[in-house]
Amino acid sequence: MKNFGRNVLAVALASGTIASAASASAADSIVVGAAVARSGWMVQYDEGPLNAAQLAIEEINAKGGVLGRPLSLVVSDSKTDPAGSARAASEVLAQGAQLVIASCDFDYGAPAALTANAQKVVSFGTCAADPKFDAFAIGPYAFSMATATPGLGALSAEWAFKKAGWRTAYVMLDTMLDYNKSVCSSFTKVWTELAGTDSIIGSDTFNGNDMSYPAQISRLKNLPKQPDFVMFCSAGGGAVAMLRQIRSAGVETQILASDSMDGDNWLESVPKLSNFQYGAYGSLFGDDPNPKVREFVDKYTAKFGTKPISSQALTGYSVIQAYALAVERAKSLNADAVVAELEKFQAEPLLVGQTTFTKDRHINYDRGQLIMKVEDGKHKAVEWQVPTSVPNPFK
Repeated sequence: MKNFGRNVLAVALASGTIASAASASAADSIVVGAAVARSGWMVQYDEGPLNAAQLAIEEINAKGGVLGRPLSLVVSDSKTDPAGSARAASEVLAQGAQLVIASCDFDYGAPAALTANAQKVVSFGTCAADPKFDAFAIGPYAFSMATATPGLGALSAEWAFKKAGWRTAYVMLDTMLDYNKSVCSSFTKVWTELAGTDSIIGSDTFNGNDMSYPAQISRLKNLPKQPDFVMFCSAGGGAVAMLRQIRSAGVETQILASDSMDGDNWLESVPKLSNFQYGAYGSLFGDDPNPKVREFVDKYTAKFGTKPISSQALTGYSVIQAYALAVERAKSLNADAVVAELEKFQAEPLLVGQTTFTKDRHINYDRGQLIMKVEDGKHKAVEWQVPTSVPNPFK
């Protein structure tokens, strides 16, 4: 995990340089304020969307800006802290932000969105996928560009049953984040509808802050019969530690995860990982079926010297796309007018995928993802999976 930590630190340092250059702007610019993590473990999820937002801003400005005005980017470090999220939002709002970009998680991004909503300013979580990142919980000016966790859990269950042909599952849940809980809950609802209640042969929980999980590993390893796969709901360093310990214990069972495990920056901690798959917004490895995603990865790599940490970067680019489209259609920066235009989005072809917002739903439930497979430490795009039976998480 030492190398993993160094990677995160390097990302934080690099993004500091990038954002400083981005914050310079003309006096008449439309200010986009990012209240995201520049330090702490959330950097691995926030850096890519932040850089991608900067790339989108530069491309839009090269074409004349929005309403004839350039976009500019200001950034404040939330420090992977909920209280810091609210503080960071206040700082970018004080600099005139008309749009606030929040962290890639409900727990760490919602405080920024709540702060923006209180000032009637539009906010977007980038890849904040918990379904509570929505107007009903935060307020009418809050949106998320993520595919919501009910959709993530549903597409995972449907792919596992219908495409992979698996019939028995073991659920491993990291209780540290609401995101993890919601993915596993939605997966369980859909999976048991498909395969039956008895098809889940066991489950366990762990806390991603602990970093050592001998009891959970022992229970999984000593099952009378291994399941066809483990549904793995976790994120961050704890997820990597758990995966390493599972494989070190000799358990080579198939593992299915969600987009929190996208990318390869952590793979050196689990050498030659195999039998591992997850859903992603796209492939970073040159084999995405969408040429626009391949072009984005190339442009990102050329600008920042490395590919995105994960395909969640696509959400940051798409936040800027969506806001610019809504402002142009509203012919105004008035937040109510911009929200009204966003709520008219119907399968809008953004980089992240077809995106729909309504008055009652400011996050997408049924957008598809690309299933990625890892064998011998190498990534490969498998197929696009769209959920067909997405559960209501509030019933």
